[in-house]
Amino acid sequence: MSDTSQTQPKTKRKSRTALGETVETILVAGILAIGIRATVAEARSIPSESMVPTLLIGDHLIVEKVTSYYRSPTRGEVLVFYPPHPDVTLSASQRALRALSLTADMALIKRVVALGGERIAVREGKVFINGIVLQEPYIQAPPSYTMPERMIPPDSVFMMGDNRNNSLDSHIWGPLPVKNVIGHAVFRFWPVNRMGPLTTPQAPAASATPVLGPAT
Repeated sequence: MSDTSQTQPKTKRKSRTALGETVETILVAGILAIGIRATVAEARSIPSESMVPTLLIGDHLIVEKVTSYYRSPTRGEVLVFYPPHPDVTLSASQRALRALSLTADMALIKRVVALGGERIAVREGKVFINGIVLQEPYIQAPPSYTMPERMIPPDSVFMMGDNRNNSLDSHIWGPLPVKNVIGHAVFRFWPVNRMGPLTTPQAPAASATPVLGPAT
């Protein structure tokens, strides 16, 4: 008759060791995932029509965060950011939840239109940068509102949605401090039939008329 008294504790120890390794692996994977999301890249979905026709409700994007560490935003880039005055973007129910610290992430996504040190105005259905009309073939429709000329402070950018007449953007809440930027929207991975990179228009020469190409 075999003696199992020696083998059973060993089996239990092996089981405990395997369980501990599994838990450790899950914890490490979770920490890595959180670290990557916080510092490198994350996925975002589009909840509104403010960037139509470039981005549609339900589009899913990769937002990279590395670029923000070594350079400032450039004109034409599509950024994800926290608005400087978040209460402007909230409904009454969302404000109530925010007071209870229960609100979801209130990040927005818009396009960089003007940079720090530039002057911007909106009139006659056009955007003017330093007095020059900005060519914008990517917008849904010309803006139906006017905005007096204003100077963009240093370390700030002016953000506008491509759907100009249905966008809660800088023309309402003002310039965006660069420190509020979460990251750059670089790739649409869903839906599959529109998968591809979001290209950033080439920055125009200082003496040329500002021109932005469409994002794909």
